[in-house]
Amino acid sequence: MQFMLLFSRQGKLRLQKWYVPLSDKEKKKITRELVQTVLARKPKMCSFLEWRDLKIVYKRYASLYFCCAIEDQDNELITLEIIHRYVELLDKYFGSVCELDIIFNFEKAYFILDEFLLGGEVQETSKKNVLKAIEQADLLQEIWKNDI
Repeated sequence: MQFMLLFSRQGKLRLQKWYVPLSDKEKKKITRELVQTVLARKPKMCSFLEWRDLKIVYKRYASLYFCCAIEDQDNELITLEIIHRYVELLDKYFGSVCELDIIFNFEKAYFILDEFLLGGEVQETSKKNVLKAIEQADLLQEIWKNDI
């Protein structure tokens, strides 16, 4: 996976994770172009599209679009499953995740993504193990807060 973007129906970027080195200028250009492209598509259209030399896989959950760029030889269905698994993890952690959860707890959303994906590859397939790691990190954070 090259990158993952989460954005709202209004085109506001909520989360971005890049697994390839690009300049900020290039990231902004890609983001702007992709957000416009995906938002312009009709709901019944396929969730896969060829863009530049990449394949874009996206899925809308409520008011958020989850958008991933993958290599030409990568499997689109596995990418859709990765998106779905990430949404399930967010749902389990936040209890029916919504856009506001991502906005106000973006560091947790990034942490969950980092526990699940590493370098653009699935690190842990078990939701239970990912959630356990997050709970342990939360516990450590609480202990650290109480010590201060």
